[in-house]
Amino acid sequence: MFTGIIETFGSLSKIEQDAGNIHFTITSPLAAELQVDQSVAHNGVCLTVVECDQNTYKVTAIAETLNKTNLGDLKVGDQINLERAMIMGSRLDGHIVQGHVDQVGVCEKIVEEDGSWRFSFSYDASTGNTTIEKGSITVDGTSLTVVDATDNGFSVAIIPYTFENTRFNQYQVGTRVNLEFDVLGKYVARYMNLLKK
Repeated sequence: MFTGIIETFGSLSKIEQDAGNIHFTITSPLAAELQVDQSVAHNGVCLTVVECDQNTYKVTAIAETLNKTNLGDLKVGDQINLERAMIMGSRLDGHIVQGHVDQVGVCEKIVEEDGSWRFSFSYDASTGNTTIEKGSITVDGTSLTVVDATDNGFSVAIIPYTFENTRFNQYQVGTRVNLEFDVLGKYVARYMNLLKK
């Protein structure tokens, strides 16, 4: 379980293909504190640490994960948003994030607004996912509040701190991002669909 508050960046230092899986080696200041079997969110994707030392650690993404996220787009040298699993009893500064990406979205528009930025994203609404204004959304692991919601898209307002300390400063129109929709909203939508049957 995560909160969507990005702790730091990691730098992708090695990519190894292993049948349908990919092993990612990441250089990060978190590496020295990690242990094998711990969960870390990478651009919002929960992956298990399988090896670690003082400077780097390794995680594995299976084909299912690669098919549903943007991890397969990563290249050596790319920066990755990182968040360790939350500690029970600590403050929940973002929202409840599972690290289970629902689908990939696309950055459609970036507007600078006198010291902040508005990013607009689209997604395939046929999957049943939805957003609401003032609701929560996770973009590449970053917990955000929806500003505007449409049938197949939404926008978020980004403050300078978030812009500088997450991957938002690297986005361009066309960038693919991992989306995890609000877990409470997903349960409500599922329940409403069951009532219609």
